[in-house]
Amino acid sequence: MTETTADMWFDPVCPWAWITSRWLLEVEQVRDVRIRFHVMSLSVLNEGRDELPERYRELLTTAWGPVRIAIAAEQKYGGDILRDLYTAFGTRIHHDKIPVGPDLYAAVLAELGLPEDLADAADSDAFDEQLRASHHTGMEPVGYEVGTPVIHVPGPDGELIAFFGPVVTPIPRGEAAGRLWDGVLLVAGTDGFYELKRTRTRSPEFH
Repeated sequence: MTETTADMWFDPVCPWAWITSRWLLEVEQVRDVRIRFHVMSLSVLNEGRDELPERYRELLTTAWGPVRIAIAAEQKYGGDILRDLYTAFGTRIHHDKIPVGPDLYAAVLAELGLPEDLADAADSDAFDEQLRASHHTGMEPVGYEVGTPVIHVPGPDGELIAFFGPVVTPIPRGEAAGRLWDGVLLVAGTDGFYELKRTRTRSPEFH
């Protein structure tokens, strides 16, 4: 069986995307799937939206830093760097509760042996054109009414299957991860299928 390549777009500050990404790494262990990671930006997605709660506005202000660093790293070292970079960011943000800022950036870059000056990208618009391009590549097939995670998968006839989600907690492990993958592809690949949703009653759980 030929290996399937699935592409996921993430913003490092999103807890739901983090859980989905860890689920996808579990899927790699039980299905013939390889995940490629890409950057989208909640800050870009929500530009010009005035109705956002103040707390979320504050999150979006700080969220520019990690995505800019991620794009700068991708431009300099290639897309494969994003897998480990996202893990380094996500572990510190969601598990260790380290605030987004210079200390976080320094720790992430040091762990991966990347140059300290990559952190300068956090407060610069030098890579914003590339960031927006990556963002739009991920979002356009699914529309801009959703956020992250977004996943693209090639369908059986070569068509693109693109969808938002799944939003799930806690992280499915082992064969449970594989079954969820099978089910998601089944419904997302159904012509005319758009939505399956229920009210969230649990906060993100990262174990």
